[in-house]
Amino acid sequence: MRIAITGHRDLDERTAALVDAAIRTRLSRSRDIVGVSCLAEGADQIFARAVLDAGGRLEVVIPSAGYTATLGVRAKHGFDELKGRASRIWALAHTGPGPGPYLQAGLKMLDHADELIAVWDGLPAAGRGGTGEIVEHARRRRMTVHVLWPEGAVRTG
Repeated sequence: MRIAITGHRDLDERTAALVDAAIRTRLSRSRDIVGVSCLAEGADQIFARAVLDAGGRLEVVIPSAGYTATLGVRAKHGFDELKGRASRIWALAHTGPGPGPYLQAGLKMLDHADELIAVWDGLPAAGRGGTGEIVEHARRRRMTVHVLWPEGAVRTG
């Protein structure tokens, strides 16, 4: 099963733990998992670790040159480690990060997935390429979308 991830980046530690448990529960229902992620901080990296821990393969879409400059120090280390464990990497040709490259990366993930996990509070996307917009595109494609927003989850941003 090929599963893409979209989700919020701004999760506190408690919410990250709730999201991690919800993702692992969802993944436990699938076999032969290939996870597709941009490895953004928050939901993307939580998902990537869970996929690898479940014995799955990780494929990575890098939205642009300079993408890691948008990550905090801890998330940058996570990005580097997880990217090193990826079985496939697509680096999009955008010269810098931003809404357009994020949208294109989200669409690329959907192109290579059967289902989408969305760690999403249900609110409209704050900008192009945000979680809500990727969910909308997946639904237009009639993909199965699993929205995970555990009780007690909060965003910090």
